[in-house]
Amino acid sequence: MSAPSIFWLTLFFVVPTMLVVAISFHAAAPDGGIGKEWTLHTWRSISNPNYPAIIWRTLWISAATTVGCVILALPCAFAIARMDKKWRAFMAGLIMLPFWTSFVVRVFAWRLLLHPEGFVKHLLLAMRLTQPDTQLLYNSGAILLVSIYSFLPFAIMPIYAAAEKFDFSLLEAARDLGARSFLAFRKVFLPGIRRGVISAILMVFIPSVGSYVIPDLVGGKNSELIGNKIYQRTFPDRNLPHASALSALMAFAVLIPLALVAAALKRQDRKEALRLADGNPVKQRGGAA
Repeated sequence: MSAPSIFWLTLFFVVPTMLVVAISFHAAAPDGGIGKEWTLHTWRSISNPNYPAIIWRTLWISAATTVGCVILALPCAFAIARMDKKWRAFMAGLIMLPFWTSFVVRVFAWRLLLHPEGFVKHLLLAMRLTQPDTQLLYNSGAILLVSIYSFLPFAIMPIYAAAEKFDFSLLEAARDLGARSFLAFRKVFLPGIRRGVISAILMVFIPSVGSYVIPDLVGGKNSELIGNKIYQRTFPDRNLPHASALSALMAFAVLIPLALVAAALKRQDRKEALRLADGNPVKQRGGAA
């Protein structure tokens, strides 16, 4: 039964990843292609002193985007899951409505909004929340804001899918037993939708790490992310081995947390299974007999 999925993942994930890693061990050809000889020169060349700052900026912006999206998605998904069924599909459609517009167009719209002569700047000046010389564009804050806006639906939908299956009578039982609303939300609701939250984290963090359109349009030269460097090495520089090495590093940066999360989930599921087995009344009666 799992053969089609294994074939699909092998063909479109494992094989391309192995090709990218293999290309990184070649030198760049003068014509912009890939050299035939095997070498470690490409991996030595990525010790550029600017790369640690770019990698750190990529990781913290991706992590902050993920946290921001999950924090905003939780109450939104909770509210939608508590609505009548006739309104749930409508609200879910509104959340997905921005995807009807091109991603580049939406990011460029934010560039116009955050422009020094844009609506947001004039509004903040009118409310005395900023200064005339404050720059809203071409910084890490602009990247973070537009990233949260762009990836928020990827966090809402998996959390909503998990919340829709949650038994909300458990929250009422917790409140009847004396738990306040936020305590019941944190101790009962969040553990009940744990897998949905983990899916949301992965679905936001992975595209955030590889994002290059958002930092290119609203970030500027001093706010480059690793995705911008990969694009630069691939197209303007025509240095495919160097781009492959950076892509491999980015893939490892994503796969390592995935492996850790998967291992943690397996340990937790094993503990839960053991706990349920220890509390099984049939087993207890059999042991007593």
